[in-house]
Amino acid sequence: MVALVSTVAYLGLEARAVEVQCQLAPGLPRFAVVGLPDKAVGESRERVQAALSAMGLALPPKRITVNLSPADLPKEGSHYDLPIALALLAAMGVTDAEQLGEYVAVGELALDGRIVASPGVLLAALHARSGERGLICPAAQGAEAGWASGVPVTAAPDLVSLLNHLKGTAALPAPPPGEVAERRPGPDLSQVKGQETARRALEIAAAGNHNLLMVGPPGSGKSLLASCLPGILPPLSSAEALEVSMIASVAGALEGGRISRDRPFRAPHHSASMAALTGGGLRVRPGEISMAHRGVLFLDELPEFQRPVLDSLRQPLETGRVDVARANAHVSYPARFQLIAAMNPCRCGSAEGCRRGPRCAADYQARVSGPMLDRIDLTVEVQPVRAIDLATPAAAEPSAHVAARVADARRVQLARGVRANAELEGPALEEHATPDAAGRALLLQAAETLRLSARAYTRMLRVARTVADLAGAEQMGRVHVAEALSYRRRETLS
Repeated sequence: MVALVSTVAYLGLEARAVEVQCQLAPGLPRFAVVGLPDKAVGESRERVQAALSAMGLALPPKRITVNLSPADLPKEGSHYDLPIALALLAAMGVTDAEQLGEYVAVGELALDGRIVASPGVLLAALHARSGERGLICPAAQGAEAGWASGVPVTAAPDLVSLLNHLKGTAALPAPPPGEVAERRPGPDLSQVKGQETARRALEIAAAGNHNLLMVGPPGSGKSLLASCLPGILPPLSSAEALEVSMIASVAGALEGGRISRDRPFRAPHHSASMAALTGGGLRVRPGEISMAHRGVLFLDELPEFQRPVLDSLRQPLETGRVDVARANAHVSYPARFQLIAAMNPCRCGSAEGCRRGPRCAADYQARVSGPMLDRIDLTVEVQPVRAIDLATPAAAEPSAHVAARVADARRVQLARGVRANAELEGPALEEHATPDAAGRALLLQAAETLRLSARAYTRMLRVARTVADLAGAEQMGRVHVAEALSYRRRETLS
């Protein structure tokens, strides 16, 4: 007899169907797991045997073979423990094999028989819903699985409770409904002293989802401005929150099954590797750019990042996805993030007082490649904060007022069929981002003078459209184009 239990394999944000087949055959006692298992799956034999022993069950003195089908698909992770244990119990006659065919099972086993959390339960629940099946998962992740509405979820704390539930002797309670996490308080724009130009650039970036680079000496408030950005961005929609939560689920970062409407804000250290930023590793996992999907990726000390690491962001910035190709896997993750970067004008910190002169600033800023800088929509010089500004009581506009204007602009953009102006392209760009005659003449003159690439020209149109949206203007004019051009990067910033 061969017992069958359904589970899943995770490839990016896709859950592939996997069938766990268990056979007990006469022969010398052994326990083999086949079907391209990785080290964690191979070690499941010891965890399953210890969990059964904790229940008072011993493995039968037979040849036990567990096959994970399809056999040519690599299997990674500890979530195969529970389906392997259930298939073995069904083959032993402890539980009904036919009943298990109605479920998809995921979960890691502890040595004492507890079913502990494993990454990717939300994806498994969505997969179970598509196949019109129920889901068996750890009790700690029942709320997470509940976000896939319409799926019967059996959230078990241990193997004994699960078996009693399947036999009908002691029903498990329904998992609690998932909660929406409260918005996290963060820095407010009213804390920023001075920096009116930088504040304006931040508002434009938030309204149109544009990429922003801030250049200024240490202590001028670049990091504070960046940390204020989530407070003026609109909350995630329901569909966006589910997208972000699926990535967090695969990464094992969805705490307590709570879905947040806050936009992600990721700020990796400049020593981060390419795999940490874009994703990958021996067991492919989403990187920082995918964890920042629909949110903000803040790169402080931009020239200190390794140049190949920064250049690896060029393709995701254009496509909104990152393809991770490895010898044993080829997966794709969403990566539609807003890039906010900060840097000093030179290695010494302040180009004006630098002892090496302009050459220091030119060499330092050249560490960021031209194609990378070409993908940044707005560049603003953040001036040192004056002592008089620090001593004056705060009178700056709070984040709530700016967020209201940003929300109004986003509603206008949503009516055009895009989430933000940064996504305008093709016919939609020509229809909604064509300036009037005076604006077009100014833009053409600037394109010749600044030698704008086709990409930079298009991005200037999108920024000008956002400026016009914030002003409540239907038609893009010369003043909107002029403000957008004022944020265009010059060769070397002081």
